[in-house]
Amino acid sequence: MNKGFYLVMAAQALSSIADNALLIAAIAIIADLNGPSWMSPMMKWWFALAYVVLAAFVGAFADSYPKGKVMFVTNAVKLMGCVLMFSHQYFGMSDTQQLVLIFASYTLVGVGAAAYSPAKYGIVTEMLKPEELVKGNSWIEGLTVFSIIIGTFLGGILVRPEVSEILAQQPFIAPFAQTRGEVAILLIIFIYLIAALCNLRIPNTNIHYPPQQKNPIKLLKEFKLYVIILWQDKIGQISLAVTTLFWGAGATLQFIVIEWSAKQLGYELSDATNLMGVAALGTVFGAVLAGKVPLKKALMVLPMGVFMGLVVLLMPVVYAKWAVYLLLLSIGGLSGFFVVPMNALLQHRGHVLLSAGHSIAVQNFNEQLNILLLLAVYSLLLWLGLPINIIIIIFGVLVASLMIVFIMWKNANLRAQPELLQEIGQEGHGQALQECASPTRQH
Repeated sequence: MNKGFYLVMAAQALSSIADNALLIAAIAIIADLNGPSWMSPMMKWWFALAYVVLAAFVGAFADSYPKGKVMFVTNAVKLMGCVLMFSHQYFGMSDTQQLVLIFASYTLVGVGAAAYSPAKYGIVTEMLKPEELVKGNSWIEGLTVFSIIIGTFLGGILVRPEVSEILAQQPFIAPFAQTRGEVAILLIIFIYLIAALCNLRIPNTNIHYPPQQKNPIKLLKEFKLYVIILWQDKIGQISLAVTTLFWGAGATLQFIVIEWSAKQLGYELSDATNLMGVAALGTVFGAVLAGKVPLKKALMVLPMGVFMGLVVLLMPVVYAKWAVYLLLLSIGGLSGFFVVPMNALLQHRGHVLLSAGHSIAVQNFNEQLNILLLLAVYSLLLWLGLPINIIIIIFGVLVASLMIVFIMWKNANLRAQPELLQEIGQEGHGQALQECASPTRQH
């Protein structure tokens, strides 16, 4: 691993820490403004919506400029959203208007994240060889999830009343922030600034793509082609289906844990964030172990997804703290172990068929679309007043069942085309895209 790769990891970790701490701060503000329980997952819904709406454009943007500079610019957009959220009490707005501003601010952070992701993952495929991708993804995913832990814990600590009161009395904070939300966001702003400094130090990989389309209509048509190419590929479709399910389920599980810990365990928000961190810590362990899985054997980890869904079904029957922690560690460990090889396989296959930026944009589009779907369903179930334990059972059965379907799908593909396994790890760049390109436009 070269120096540039470690700078990418540092920038990603810091930006992710800020994103997750900001989510907790925003949830705390919603609670302080007496917003309804369904509002927090819907805020994440708007964040994910930015990924879906911009998917056709961010891949071209990431491939048009050095990806370190793209990461810097998009991190700046996140920073703007953070600053906007910080100002929610300074315009004399009603509580309802402040809630709308919180939604708008976090959506802007989602815009920055949507454009940041193709550059972040795309530069990994530019820096590393195919045989290094699983290891590189193990580092990236492990560090990303570890940053989720740090960000979640940090957000939980900062919104504790006793902590925010002490911080609000400090001379470098007192003139600018007083409430727990303001104090938390002010400190998060500095994390985004440090991430920006790391982005500026990322070296240029000197990999250049042909000029990207700038016409929005043509970009949408091209993006439709990219989606079709990846979904029609017998290897890409399995890895894309699995990672799409994982990220949708993972985003929903965050809010399930918050609601479950409040209803079943009687935890406050700051304590619930600790449980989210425990699950994320398990994901780190699983991701590290997955780093030893060769790319050619990535499809063998699919049964771990079934086990994860079944383990989730134990949540309604555990109450003791040690059992809760062990359960969440297990859920995180299983998820980390099966998603890292599948993510590496998808990135490699996308890089072979399309390009780094476009393949990640397609991946994000599908994953965030599933997040929109599952969070909308979860919010609806909460709005209908369904008990959280019933929701958990529905969630666990859904994940386990879909993973069984994906395993059967994979087996059917391999029976039909046994040579597919030989294609994993092969070099190439934009093969399918070049075959589909018009004579006047080469990709």
